[in-house]
Amino acid sequence: MRVSIYARYSSDKQREASIEDQVRLCEERAAREGWKVVKRYTDRAISGASLVRPGIQALMRDAQAGKFDLVLTESLDRISRDQEDIAGVYKRLRFAGVKMHTLSEGQIAELHIGFTGTMSALYLKNLGEKTWRGQSGRVRAGKSGGGNSYGYDVVKSLSKESEPERGERRINEKEAAIVYHIFNEYAAGKSPKTIAHALNNRKIPGPSDKAWGPSTINGNWRRGTGILNNELYIGRLVWNRLAYVKNPDTGKRVSRPNDQSALIVMDVPQLRIIDQDLWKRVKERQQGLRKLPSFHDKQRPRMLLSYLLKCGCCGGGFSKVSQNHYGCSTARNKGTCDNRLTVRQNALEGLVIEALQSRLMDPALLTEFCDEYTRHLNKLRSEKNASLGAARSELARLAKQRENIIQAIKDGVPASEGQRRSRRHRDATRRVGNAACRDQGRAGAAASKHGGALPQAGGKPRSGAEPGRKPG
Repeated sequence: MRVSIYARYSSDKQREASIEDQVRLCEERAAREGWKVVKRYTDRAISGASLVRPGIQALMRDAQAGKFDLVLTESLDRISRDQEDIAGVYKRLRFAGVKMHTLSEGQIAELHIGFTGTMSALYLKNLGEKTWRGQSGRVRAGKSGGGNSYGYDVVKSLSKESEPERGERRINEKEAAIVYHIFNEYAAGKSPKTIAHALNNRKIPGPSDKAWGPSTINGNWRRGTGILNNELYIGRLVWNRLAYVKNPDTGKRVSRPNDQSALIVMDVPQLRIIDQDLWKRVKERQQGLRKLPSFHDKQRPRMLLSYLLKCGCCGGGFSKVSQNHYGCSTARNKGTCDNRLTVRQNALEGLVIEALQSRLMDPALLTEFCDEYTRHLNKLRSEKNASLGAARSELARLAKQRENIIQAIKDGVPASEGQRRSRRHRDATRRVGNAACRDQGRAGAAASKHGGALPQAGGKPRSGAEPGRKPG
């Protein structure tokens, strides 16, 4: 049997050797079983809360290509700790004819997917709650709940028990002077962009040793981000402004503002950098500017090339700098790029569209596109048919159970027992029926999304205009 091994560890705080240990244990198990290890997949320092991982994605692609017969890993939570992801991986591996086997659970079946997936999800939830509880306790003691602000140094020390003391900070006098300078310049009427350009021209590194930008200084007043909105500079520690959740599609964290009632506010006068009068003048200017029309309130819809262009000199973003022109964002926002050239939007879009038409509408490339389109939609149909087949088999089994219940009632089974069996049967039938409807709905939606009817295997799409010709 051809076997692939998958290993993962969660964070850079764990040992790098964790991967090698997992692989070694799996190889020993494969040798005892007489299995042939054909490939090893790893993800280092990546959370199991998402499938956006290069190792697991490569494993799934190779499974569909039929490169192995079994996936061997230390435990099911190495694959994922998310219930939906575990079920999705299991479903796709089963469709590809690939089995799952772990050192701790053995051969993986539906029971493991449901039970272990639930336990892993609860583990993540409990871990998050315990982490939050520890951070909030440090904040209530006037210490940092995590991370650090520009203008401060992290203090590393040991307690009487020789344990690390966490969360202590002190003012960094050099950076504090820059913070004071920024507040003074802004209160005097200068814009965040002008201030950022001046700091970059003086070669003064910003937070995390990066270049200064307008957003670094101005931030978002609603979320308390940016130099000008950080209340720690007036001796107020405000924590828990934002809640973070992971986008299930991208795996990236998304921040959302918490209610005011959820904030934890502590006075830390020893960390004050800005006097109250200067802070008040800055807030008054910000308040006055908020009453003016904002550029972001007038933002146009995304253009054809939005977020796709890069500056050829610095590699930064190349975005709209006026109503009709694109230019280097870094040159304008940070002043660290010398490329001040602009290009008209209609001219640039015309060049891109012309290149697409002349270079990509090649018959060979068009054939490849049609073949890939067909393979993808046939895969969707196969998955739908497999799910419907399983649902029909389950309905047939439930119909047989119903007949047995009726016969049991005829044979004198107590009424309460007959009712209990009947309710259980009715609930199971409803669940299977709903699952079948969902699968049909998904397949129909996928077909509509890709242009109507699903093509037959080896065929071409049957709807829409011919490639290269305008619909008439």
